[in-house]
Amino acid sequence: MKNRLSHRQQYLREIKRRRHRVLAVQLCIVAAFVALWEWLTFMGTVDPFIFSSPSRIAQITATMAQSDLAYHILITVLETLAGFALGVVLGLVVAVWLWFCPFANSVAAPFLVVLHALPKIALGPVIIVWAGAGMSAIIVMAVAISLIVTVLELSGGFAATDKALITTIKSFGADRRQIFTKVVLPYNLPVLFQSLKVNIGLSLVGVIAGEFLVSKAGLGYLIVYAGQVFRMDIVMMSVIILGIIAFVMYHLVSVARQIAEKKINHDT
Repeated sequence: MKNRLSHRQQYLREIKRRRHRVLAVQLCIVAAFVALWEWLTFMGTVDPFIFSSPSRIAQITATMAQSDLAYHILITVLETLAGFALGVVLGLVVAVWLWFCPFANSVAAPFLVVLHALPKIALGPVIIVWAGAGMSAIIVMAVAISLIVTVLELSGGFAATDKALITTIKSFGADRRQIFTKVVLPYNLPVLFQSLKVNIGLSLVGVIAGEFLVSKAGLGYLIVYAGQVFRMDIVMMSVIILGIIAFVMYHLVSVARQIAEKKINHDT
């Protein structure tokens, strides 16, 4: 028994050390990239007017942080979270309804594929007229981009649920609702969280696309404004901040998945 515990503790320590090594390598790659970028712009190999430089980006970030940079970041984050939440909830509701109604699923399948392939940005003018020229239109744009992906991924996951498990629970007299709650939904938790990870990025893309079309604040607004006045340092700063936002949100979804899996394992 003690040997088993020691082996398990050693295994967990090895996993922890591996994570630390991976993180160290990732940080070294980022540091090397930043150093190379700064050196190439200093030597003139990379045009600092077009691509800016890390030092100029740090300088403009410090300057704008004293004015309204935090406000623009907050607006983009709030719009992204709102679009993400609505897209996930609506997508889950539609996917569940399609699972409970196989006939409707068969009818809707080709239309979902077409909607997924349709460039949502083309609907921008229609969305602006319908939802109004403001934050609501930007959130609708984010939902439009993430909703169909959620429906397709969850519907595919529900359909791919192990048929043997469904047959087994049917043999005990379970109805369709019990089959879904006891087998299909728990079986597809990895698919659900993978969908959440994808939707974080898609929601952010939708928000920036919406801010490009109609906004008075947000990182997308900053990018458009900076491009018009040829301030590429502000453009690059906004892009880097968007990357940080996407990374943080992705990490939060990963943490939520770990918490959910621990709870399920504890309950079982």
